Amino acid sequence: MSVPRRVLDERPRIASALEAKALIEAVLEALSALSHLVGEETELVRAGRLPEAMTREPRKTELAGIYMRGVEQVKLNAVSLARFVPEQVKRLKTAHLSFQTLIETNQIVLATARAVSESIVRDLAADANRPSRAAGYGPTATVGAGAFARPNSGPLMVSRRL
Repeated sequence: MSVPRRVLDERPRIASALEAKALIEAVLEALSALSHLVGEETELVRAGRLPEAMTREPRKTELAGIYMRGVEQVKLNAVSLARFVPEQVKRLKTAHLSFQTLIETNQIVLATARAVSESIVRDLAADANRPSRAAGYGPTATVGAGAFARPNSGPLMVSRRL
């Protein structure tokens, strides 16, 4: 999606309804592109396709910057925008609220992925640090069933590509 950067890179004062509409449309377009990308990222993380999700990061950062510059312009021109295009301002507020909901969902999915990966690493560390000798020797020896907790434990292999 192509975002009209020219409108958002400048810091004009809004003096007409046409300029007001152009600013709101540019911010909405940037928000739409950013929302689409965050939605894709959320679905990829949810599906466990983390490397593919990470490829979205540079574009997401770029779009977030464009959107934030647009929001700053909207704030600078709030009075003019409310006077010239009040319906467009309502549209922008509604879109922003929808984006906040999308971001909350994204954060929940990312937190879940982080918790799962931490749990996996913690379990692997516990398994790697568990004694591999038979429990039937030494001062705390137990004899009978279960005396050999982990006979023949082999090397541990961890995949770095999740």
